[in-house]
Amino acid sequence: MLKPLPFGRSEAMLLIEPQVLERLAGFRQMATSAPEAGGILMGYRRGPHSHVTEATIPAARDIQRRFGFIRHATHHQRVALRRWKESGETMDYVGEWHTHPEDDPSPSGVDLRHWREIARASSKPTVFLIVGRVSNWCGVGLGTELACVSDVYA
Repeated sequence: MLKPLPFGRSEAMLLIEPQVLERLAGFRQMATSAPEAGGILMGYRRGPHSHVTEATIPAARDIQRRFGFIRHATHHQRVALRRWKESGETMDYVGEWHTHPEDDPSPSGVDLRHWREIARASSKPTVFLIVGRVSNWCGVGLGTELACVSDVYA
């Protein structure tokens, strides 16, 4: 998926590798008892562009509920740090992902508050992805701005 980023920066693009979307599709909440899943997105920033190449998946210490996911930071940070070192300090954290038990997901108030905190703390665009049962929602945050990029499909 290659999409333009918001914020009036028409030259900026977002690329999410198909294999990342395919992997995350395996966590869709198709059963009525399936809990939310989530993790972090990793990849590269090249100038104004964001390129998502990997994602962490839920770990044992994450809290997964039907309508909520709380990421235990330690596991995901270790994975990100290891990939950063293995890549010669070029691969980095670029965002967050989680599932919603709805066909066409949209961010909750909790999602928006959390993402705004993350976006304010970073000087670079941060990608936010919600994996739904049929489609996905993707947005980007930068500073105090948070905008939908578009629906994305695996």
